Amino acid sequence: MHFPRLIFAAFSALAFAVPAAAQTGPAIDCPLRDQPYSSQSPLIDLMLKPEATTVIERDAPGLIADIWSAAKSVTVPSFGSIVTLRHAAESNALSDDVWARIDRDLARLPVTPGDKKARCARYDEDATPLATPARHPAMLVFEKMTGFLDAPSVAAAHAALFAIAQRKGWSIVATDRAGAITPANLRQFDVVVWNNVSGDALTVGQRRIFRSYIEHGGGFVGVHGSGGDPSYFWDWYVDTLIGARFIGHPMAPQFQEARVVVTDPASPIVRDLAPGWTMTDEWYSFRPNPRASGAHVLLALDETTYSPRSGEKDLRMGKDHPIAWTRCIGDGRSFFSAIGHRPEGYSEPHYVRVLEAGIEWAAGAGASRCRQGREVAQRD
Repeated sequence: MHFPRLIFAAFSALAFAVPAAAQTGPAIDCPLRDQPYSSQSPLIDLMLKPEATTVIERDAPGLIADIWSAAKSVTVPSFGSIVTLRHAAESNALSDDVWARIDRDLARLPVTPGDKKARCARYDEDATPLATPARHPAMLVFEKMTGFLDAPSVAAAHAALFAIAQRKGWSIVATDRAGAITPANLRQFDVVVWNNVSGDALTVGQRRIFRSYIEHGGGFVGVHGSGGDPSYFWDWYVDTLIGARFIGHPMAPQFQEARVVVTDPASPIVRDLAPGWTMTDEWYSFRPNPRASGAHVLLALDETTYSPRSGEKDLRMGKDHPIAWTRCIGDGRSFFSAIGHRPEGYSEPHYVRVLEAGIEWAAGAGASRCRQGREVAQRD
């Protein structure tokens, strides 16, 4: 079997973005560093600037007090990095005029060098060399969190990924440092698995490197929380690499038993699991349906077997509720599964099989591959 080694002129040309020598100090090219303040800013950035909270309190008295405390934390990982002010305050029925006044007054605040430093403090860019994989496929597990950290599910997924690699004879390396996203490191790995990554994790330069890695033949696997943030600040990641935006999950109860349905029994990733199985998890809903942008849907939820609501919010997607799918991004391969909040899920035999086969496909070792945005047979 041939495994891609990902050495491309276009990808290698990006090597300048992260120098080979280790850097010191905080990140300096973080996303949104220079953006004016607004109600669509990450809430953490507003909470880090006293003048911003003063404006909000003046224009909408009591609004900040009504926001749940976890979202107002300025210590990462923090919910404040994955919600905007508008999202955090969505239960407050503020008029359009009030929001316009808040945005106008926030935009007048200067973005000082100190503000930029505070915004960038949750990123890292020290170039981190990784051990050279001894075998292929080679899997890099990425585990940097700036948003929601669910330690038990992250640990359970981590253990499951290492168990899969050991059973299959694959190489595997894990890191929680975004500084590891360099061309020299990525060209050694066939697939990068984002293990429940929540919150914006990559600097502008790291984003550019990772996107090029994918588009020129790299593999991506997103596990559960890696596609479950309420707000995203990297459109390419959520709209193209994942292919759908999280809109919520049930809360009463949060964990429900539901029927997982195999939607493509011909796919080698899930054909051994047809017609499906029942398990308990935190079930995500998305908009738009990833199928609309060309995703190859493998698994869906039978909405008649659980209650897809969160309070008054209707989370139904209808008869077609994708929960795991693949996508081709240029010559790169993306596999996303929304299953995996409960640690027990990572020892559930059906789901372990899905993860194993999905990672294998994303690593370029499956029956098909991606070429110029299309899935083709491996031999083509």
